[in-house]
Amino acid sequence: MIKKYVLESLGCSKNLVDAEEMVYILNENGYEMTDDIDDADVAIVNTCGFIESAKEESIDTILNIASHKQKNLKHLIVTGCLVQRYYKDLKEQIPEIDAFLGTTSYNTILNVLQGLSIGKDNSLILPANTKLDHNKKKILTDSYYAYIKIAEGCDNSCTYCIIPKLRGRYVSRPMEEIVEEAKRLASQNVKEIVLIAQDTSKYGLDIYGEKKLPHLLRELSKIEGIRWIRFLYTYPEDITDELVQEVKNNDKVCSYFDIPIQHASNRILKLMNRSTDRQEISDKINLIRSNIKDAIIRTTLIAGFPTESDEDIDELADFVRQMKFDKLGVFPYSREEGTKAGNMDGQIEQDVKNQRAEMIMRLQQEIVREKNESYVGRTFSAIVDEVYEDYIVARSYMDVIEVDTVIYVQTEVSHAKGDFIEVKITDVLDYDLKGVEV
Repeated sequence: MIKKYVLESLGCSKNLVDAEEMVYILNENGYEMTDDIDDADVAIVNTCGFIESAKEESIDTILNIASHKQKNLKHLIVTGCLVQRYYKDLKEQIPEIDAFLGTTSYNTILNVLQGLSIGKDNSLILPANTKLDHNKKKILTDSYYAYIKIAEGCDNSCTYCIIPKLRGRYVSRPMEEIVEEAKRLASQNVKEIVLIAQDTSKYGLDIYGEKKLPHLLRELSKIEGIRWIRFLYTYPEDITDELVQEVKNNDKVCSYFDIPIQHASNRILKLMNRSTDRQEISDKINLIRSNIKDAIIRTTLIAGFPTESDEDIDELADFVRQMKFDKLGVFPYSREEGTKAGNMDGQIEQDVKNQRAEMIMRLQQEIVREKNESYVGRTFSAIVDEVYEDYIVARSYMDVIEVDTVIYVQTEVSHAKGDFIEVKITDVLDYDLKGVEV
């Protein structure tokens, strides 16, 4: 009889939310989660299949866990994006996997486990556009913060991206459902909520006929106990004055804009099928900064997209210098089968892609150092993430947990994770800050 399970969730925070819903279903039905694979009857691997490195990590994890079937582990279930994309290949090449669930069927996890108990394979891979009802969830993060998925899927047909084929069309959750989830989280002492989707800025367009992210932020800010609200993954063309004003005037919403622009060369942006150009991106960043003095703007970039020339990468570097992003990540382009960009001529050698990405990051490091030095002497409210004997690790509104940087804080006061404190910045490290509690 299957009683205990171990779960490994890979990839993004959106994947983590799927895992949290599976855990809730299993725990409510008498199954027990364990951290020790040698104590588990079944293992669940929730995979990512976005880019090559993510696929490799997923395969390595599956194979590593499969080796435990030679010991006490009875069954191995694989779920998520890799299954949605490569179900037939996985079934054929890794026979140690006993069952599969795709991106729109993970809520049938109970049926799968019950089937395995009687020797039945209840694997289910539904079309990516299948409507998925969201369940309650068991938070797998530290108890003071949580992610809320406000929409599933994506309608942005970027030529480099496989996500629409894995997650389907854009589908917003009803606002009242999201608010109720946030209230449940607040009742569990969650203080920081992070709204996520493939594109949060289009929230509500499909079910309300207009973008409703500002309205959602207002409704969530009414919930007692929630101190910070963040939203990630917004597109520059959908940054509106209404959204900027909501962030500016709402004390609970962190002045933090996560805007993945991907490039600044209009030629490359067109090849990527991005619905914007360099001028609009610049205008939207200026809109934010002219209204919110200390707004933090984070972006992600792709270096080495097919046919990217020296002039294109120089234009991107020039834009980074000009915009001085507060946070920036850059990834070498990953050629993905099933995407339009993957079939384009002009694919660039991996070492060139890596060199271009490294060049942009060296440039960004100089910008970050300059910005961090400007924080010395200033005081920020911060949330405690880690507690050690002689210092604590905290974050201000400027940083998303597990994504951005931290503040190493000297204090003589005892604190717990999730406490809010006031920190005066005293010094700068490469990317992180040092401070003292005041």
